[in-house]
Amino acid sequence: MNSINYLAGYPEHIQQQATGLLQSGRLSSYLAEKYPAVHQVQSDKALYGYVNELKNNYMRNTPSLSQVRYDSKLNVIKQALGMHTFASRVQGNKLKAHNSISIAALFKQAPEAFLRMIVVHELAHFKEKDHNKAFYKLCQHMEPAYHQLELDTRLWLLCRDYTATA
Repeated sequence: MNSINYLAGYPEHIQQQATGLLQSGRLSSYLAEKYPAVHQVQSDKALYGYVNELKNNYMRNTPSLSQVRYDSKLNVIKQALGMHTFASRVQGNKLKAHNSISIAALFKQAPEAFLRMIVVHELAHFKEKDHNKAFYKLCQHMEPAYHQLELDTRLWLLCRDYTATA
């Protein structure tokens, strides 16, 4: 199955469990039971408020966000669920920072926990550039269930792909 690459970094037994749940038709009911509702953060303005609230709760000392938006062009197949950009430029005698976050538009139809996981991931990149221990520690500080949510998000993407092609 080509879509199993969402789980490529996971141990073989997890990939086998996911494949078994998917092929038996139980994966979607498992996810629907665990995450019953889609969030209400539907506009770019609402997303900006959502992200800014998380940022202010956990990362007060980071520069403010310039832009936050849903992006329909982010390619989930290439593992881009969200993107962060940061740039510093000299403006007169001041250093101006531009921080922006783009979230794949398909997360408009996702449970709130999955949106939160993506946002936490992208916010963590403003302090830690690489996916290292410090990065994942920061993610878990902002969202204690980060690793489970990441796995469940990948299962949700896998289930979406499978039902779309079935």
